[in-house]
Amino acid sequence: MRFSLAWTFANKFRQSKQQSGFISFVSASSTAGIGLGCFVLILLLSVMNGFEKELRNTLLSYIPHAEFIAANPEGIYLDKQIKTQAEADPRVLSLVSYTKASGLLQNGTKMKSVEIQGVDSDYLQHKPSLTVPPTAFENDENGVYLGAGVIKKLEISIGDKVQLLLPSATQDLSFAAPKVIWLTVLGEISLGGEADDFVGIMNKQTLSLALGVTYGATHVEFQLADPFMGRQIVREYGMAFNQSVYMSDWTLTNGHLYQDIQLVRTVVYITLTLVICVASFNIVSSLVMSVKEKTSEIAMLKTMGAQDGFIRSIFVIKGLINGIYGASLGTLLGVLASIYLNQITGFIEAVFGFQVLADGIYFINYLPAELQVIDVVATFLVAVVLCVIATLYPASKAANIHPASALQ
Repeated sequence: MRFSLAWTFANKFRQSKQQSGFISFVSASSTAGIGLGCFVLILLLSVMNGFEKELRNTLLSYIPHAEFIAANPEGIYLDKQIKTQAEADPRVLSLVSYTKASGLLQNGTKMKSVEIQGVDSDYLQHKPSLTVPPTAFENDENGVYLGAGVIKKLEISIGDKVQLLLPSATQDLSFAAPKVIWLTVLGEISLGGEADDFVGIMNKQTLSLALGVTYGATHVEFQLADPFMGRQIVREYGMAFNQSVYMSDWTLTNGHLYQDIQLVRTVVYITLTLVICVASFNIVSSLVMSVKEKTSEIAMLKTMGAQDGFIRSIFVIKGLINGIYGASLGTLLGVLASIYLNQITGFIEAVFGFQVLADGIYFINYLPAELQVIDVVATFLVAVVLCVIATLYPASKAANIHPASALQ
């Protein structure tokens, strides 16, 4: 009963025709500021969630989660013991070997550096994201699949022949003529982002033979159920491995992308929460002015027996209504914008003739969004709590009004 009566008075004070236009403007601007803060915060958090999801589903689908790298030029091999151990480990999805080398591809006078990987059918079966069939090199051991950026740079087509130049290692570290392999372009790989500018896939046996790798491969790759356990798992297996190897995981090679996403998420949350705080200060201003304007009404309520707590609750509710309106509107718009982000960005690109996220800048060329309920609820609650805190001072000021002095 007391709350409903306080709510009625709060609405009456808000909708009073006698309220000055300036107070109404300040009150409306506080509502709009809170709504804008909630809208932008939910939208940007959804985009950050989308980038994190795409990091897992796109980038981590083809780069090694963890790997052993041969310390010996002769390479490394997978023995039966480690294969059995990995097959029984639910944390490890696959364990495969491949050969990797850096070289130059030459087509006429054009040259392009590449990171060439020699793979077999077992490797390709566990890497569907490469879109290279497991039987790709059965009929042509000197075939190669190249990234879209490499093909564009060298101006070559499917079926063309290119030269692969590989560095030659010497005992005295002197320069030697590079090893040359003629390769036939069998297809194009499109992984997205800058990876397309240097990736190449060829037959493992052909590359290993050219590099003088006698143990079959230079790398052993782990694909894990949880990529974030890469560092822990590679060290567990590495300490028990019976060959000299270097241990690495994806956080050492591409971890900066994940760290950037987390950093931006934190900065966005702090910055936009401060924006909501600034909007809440407008609630303080509008309520203080409203208390000044309603001094006589407050005094009359007190003479009729209204307690300080009742007066305080009227102005807390009055400010809270503005906050709830703003937070609700901003949250609704943020949710809708997150759901239809692709359509919105597509419309902007079509109207203004530019791409929001250009090819080659990131590992994807569009703005992803993944709306999470926890972000929506947390944003709304933070906005409402800040609004309640903002009402405490003016509500206390209203409760401290003395009827005798106010009605003189």
